[in-house]
Amino acid sequence: MKDANVINTLDVKHLRPKPRMTTPTGRSSAIASIAGRAPTEQSVNFTDHSPKNVFGSNTFSLAVMKEMLKPDTYSAVLKTIKDGHKLSEHVADEVAEAMRSWSVARGATHYAHVFYPLTGLTAEKHDSFYDPGTNGNEAISKFKGKVLVQGEPDASSFPNGGIRATHRARGYTAWDITSPAYLLESSNGTTLCIPTSFVSWTGESLDTKTPVLKSMQVLDKQARRILKLFGHKEISYVAATAGPEQEYFLIDKSFFYSRPDLQAAGRSLFGAQPPKGQEFEDHYFGAIPERVLAFMCEVDRELYKLGIPSKTRHNEVAPGQFEIAPLFESANVAADHQQLIMTILKKVADRHGLVCLLHEKPFAGVNGSGKHVNWSLGSATQGNLLDPGDTPHDNAQFLVFAGAVIRAVDKFAPLLRAVVASAGNDHRLGANEAPPAIISVYLGDQLADVFEQIKGGGATSSRQRGTLHIGVDVLPELPKDAGDRNRTSPFAFTGNRFEFRAVGSNQTIGTALSCLNTILTESLDYIAGKLEGAPDLNAAIQSVLKEIMDQHGKVIFNGNGYSEEWHAEAAKRGLPNFKTAADALPAFIGADVIEVFEKYGVLSAEELHSRYEIAVEQYVKQVNVEAKLVEEIAQTKIFPAAAAYATSLAETAAKLKAAGVAAPGATLTKVAALTSELEGQIADLREIHAAALQIGDWTFKVLPSMLAIRKTVDALEALVPDDAWPLPTYQEMLFIR
Repeated sequence: MKDANVINTLDVKHLRPKPRMTTPTGRSSAIASIAGRAPTEQSVNFTDHSPKNVFGSNTFSLAVMKEMLKPDTYSAVLKTIKDGHKLSEHVADEVAEAMRSWSVARGATHYAHVFYPLTGLTAEKHDSFYDPGTNGNEAISKFKGKVLVQGEPDASSFPNGGIRATHRARGYTAWDITSPAYLLESSNGTTLCIPTSFVSWTGESLDTKTPVLKSMQVLDKQARRILKLFGHKEISYVAATAGPEQEYFLIDKSFFYSRPDLQAAGRSLFGAQPPKGQEFEDHYFGAIPERVLAFMCEVDRELYKLGIPSKTRHNEVAPGQFEIAPLFESANVAADHQQLIMTILKKVADRHGLVCLLHEKPFAGVNGSGKHVNWSLGSATQGNLLDPGDTPHDNAQFLVFAGAVIRAVDKFAPLLRAVVASAGNDHRLGANEAPPAIISVYLGDQLADVFEQIKGGGATSSRQRGTLHIGVDVLPELPKDAGDRNRTSPFAFTGNRFEFRAVGSNQTIGTALSCLNTILTESLDYIAGKLEGAPDLNAAIQSVLKEIMDQHGKVIFNGNGYSEEWHAEAAKRGLPNFKTAADALPAFIGADVIEVFEKYGVLSAEELHSRYEIAVEQYVKQVNVEAKLVEEIAQTKIFPAAAAYATSLAETAAKLKAAGVAAPGATLTKVAALTSELEGQIADLREIHAAALQIGDWTFKVLPSMLAIRKTVDALEALVPDDAWPLPTYQEMLFIR
């Protein structure tokens, strides 16, 4: 046998594996295209296009209506928006003509009734303003009030949860005058978009907007009852308000189109952890990359033109993750604008060669994305009703509204868990960056102390703000809040509002808002019933607030929601802990939920059942797509790459052995074992997948089988040569921009 050292002087070309005919396909070309990508050219004069100049320029706003409508017509429109007065046919015709004239002058050729079906997405059908003239040689633009007020899209192909049979397809869209119409621009044309509700021929809600409007109407009624008890004579419309924070990921589109899982499922179903992730905590609030900042600036400009008050933009915790947050608006308008924000994020990303990922967990091992819904209520005459002031223990009105929220969240915690349940959010809730699946309320030190005093017999003091002395002469003393913040709570009080942090980044906020408004309505109704006619209002307030704390105070938790200790403590308190969508979704059709929604006319039992059925169906469809992707990618991309490498190793080992050199046995053994294991796991998944029937099968059988394959594939990624691995890696997708 030849000495092993002889190998250094041998011609070893014949020992090398034959060149692979497979590719560096998408990966190397993607990286090359990104490396050679020229910066996006500046095409905007920022002085001429400042927010002040462009804000609301593409909206048919009250200011535009005031300018274009007759005074009596404008007055009628205001009464409809502010007081709910019915809009006459004559007024609708005048508004329609003004809207047509305004939009056509800005290049619009079509109009669309925009609505929000129970897919959670945005739907629209475009119709032309133009009809042929009498001689057929000219185009006449027309738009009548009846067309503005009502449309008729086909309702058969939207999910309805059994409300409508396929052969009974008629549905109606109804103009929501409280949400401004707007112009949506594209490179080849402009469309007038009219926000609408979407209902069936028999009147059932087939969308997320209608329940929001209904819930706001009943909330206003019950909130006014409370305000009257505190002596308010003039009370304007009490509106729920919302300001949702949107988290999202950006990756280069070259990587996106090389990942079938991202294209079809929105999340990566495979991917080994990169050497560096988010452990350095250097991305959060870091300097925004130039390419991303260019994207953000354009997003803001597009949103400003649509009258959307985009306020905040920054790097989020995970590499490649970012956030945008608007200011508060009426809940109905905020929900519409949130849908538009998602549309604009995707559209503008494409212009910059990027793809915006809104899935709750597009990448394992790093933070997922939420949509924190900041929620409050107030009126023009009484202001923010959840503002505690400097001495909340003396602010009885605030304590009543805050107490109503505490009662509502505890009483309907299963419903709040259900409205955020989805296949995507299941990967996020309970993880390190997300609130736990246990619904609890964080009040902060100051309010928690006040409510504990109430529970003990009466509140007499409030912890006061302090002053923070930094210890550097050139830095100012800072006013210090009376309590800290808690980012582990799913429902946290944050100064003058509650933040519902459990909503997923890909979800509509409409469903969450309609539920929050409805359960608060029930609590305010309950409290008003206790207080009205009481001989001593202060004593009655103290009594009802103490009752709320005694019965519902268990939902208040100011500690670490991520800790194992909290899970044990929550169980002792009797708080529900629905860890999966399969566990949580049945709350939609709980007897207490049906009772409260029917009592206030927000949703019927049939409509609630439809939402449950749709949520289950969407969950199953999503996991079904993911399972098919796992089978396909593992079988057609990963297995061939791993098998080819195992073969190459075996050939090389044989040649080395023949040359008297030690062969790479350990690596060959690992790769061969994992490849064989993968083949068996693919077969197992196919069998489990084919047998899945109920939602529990998909949750507790199909998903674990998919996860087992992922574990094997990710182990192979660490062994197979880089130039032979068929998928862009986490290291590339998260860090190359």
